[in-house]
Amino acid sequence: MDAYSQLVQTLALTLGVGWASGINLYAAAFALGLAGATGYVDLPPGLEVLADPLVIAAAGLMYLVEFFADKIPGVDSGWDAIHTFVRIPAGALLAAGAVGEVSPALEVAAGLLGGSLAAASHLTKASGRLVINTSPEPFSNWLASLGEDLAVLLGLWTALNHPLVFLVLLALFLALVAWSLPRLWRAAGRLFRWLRGRIAPGAGEEPTAGGGRR
Repeated sequence: MDAYSQLVQTLALTLGVGWASGINLYAAAFALGLAGATGYVDLPPGLEVLADPLVIAAAGLMYLVEFFADKIPGVDSGWDAIHTFVRIPAGALLAAGAVGEVSPALEVAAGLLGGSLAAASHLTKASGRLVINTSPEPFSNWLASLGEDLAVLLGLWTALNHPLVFLVLLALFLALVAWSLPRLWRAAGRLFRWLRGRIAPGAGEEPTAGGGRR
């Protein structure tokens, strides 16, 4: 493999693990670990630990838990809130490990890129699920969850086998995030205000001069 191909492959894997971690960390770790253990792919030294049977078993177990938790409206949003503190730092660590044996500065740079991508994909997923949960039926939630799982697996496969294609698709994803995330946040904000109004009617309204509210 020439230097250019190696660079593109390393970049795709580095950005891919960061992006995938923000959507479903356990699926990403399980898939990469299984691929490394079976010899399907040679993992960089920093990611070889994922191929350890204990890590594969732990990631598989947690993916099984998330598979069901992620498909229950309301529970999925609570799960996403908790995993804000898990997916983003894990994405940074995996991205730093994906660059292989390089200088500390490059590892830190890769970690920053991976953490940023994990944050972008996680926030898009979490806010999108909040909006979907306003629907009374559970089917849209199930379809969204299955679509996310499939996207992680296909995305990592593409990053490993067709890195240039993955980088193009990732650029399109980031453009979509830049367009949709502000709208999703506004929709989530309206949902929170509606819920607050149902729980505590009148909360947040400014008092009038006569002591009432408006």
